[in-house]
Amino acid sequence: MDSSKILKNKIIKCKKCPRLIKFSKKITLIKRKNNINENYWGKPVPGFGDLKAKLMIIGLAPAAHGGTRTGRAFTGDKSGDFLFKCLHTAKISNQSFSNHINDGLKLNSTYITNILKCVPPGDKPHTKELINCSSYFDNEITNLKNLKAIVTLGKLAFDNCIKFYKKNFQIDKKFIFKHGKKYNLPDGKTLIACYHPSPRNVNTKIINIKMMKNLFIKARQLS
Repeated sequence: MDSSKILKNKIIKCKKCPRLIKFSKKITLIKRKNNINENYWGKPVPGFGDLKAKLMIIGLAPAAHGGTRTGRAFTGDKSGDFLFKCLHTAKISNQSFSNHINDGLKLNSTYITNILKCVPPGDKPHTKELINCSSYFDNEITNLKNLKAIVTLGKLAFDNCIKFYKKNFQIDKKFIFKHGKKYNLPDGKTLIACYHPSPRNVNTKIINIKMMKNLFIKARQLS
């Protein structure tokens, strides 16, 4: 079995954080009305995509009724709906939607994951939980041998990606979250800050498809 499959199995079977495992199981019982007849995934959610990827897109954690339901990050929720419209227009994904894990979605030289593999209550992870999960993120980056650029969706993903790099490298520079801002990382990769594709950001017009498309096109050019 190759390293990516071994890592995926480790993530799915992980029980390092009892609070998160308990909450994920609870969500499988308290289903959203629209999905009442579905079988929820209810386990840690591994990353997915092209293992030869030059671009990585990361969020903070799977959504309660998105990735925690479907078993795939940014799949089956409104944030994912908007994200894949943008990725499709930027020619990163082969389709403009992501409904379930076997919907035929393919990513072009791109890998999508979350810093935290389980949904935290109130979207607020504990520091220990982020530390527990950091080895998986470390392994994901290591497995992507061709990785050149990382896009962080939202300030929390940005801040925790920076924490990961500061833990592994000596970094003195200050990182400030600003949409579209690029930073050179000590391992030769480029970090790009991006607003989260949340319904709130879309509805308040903080982001739009054209704006996100342009950011992803620039990210691909870097990679």
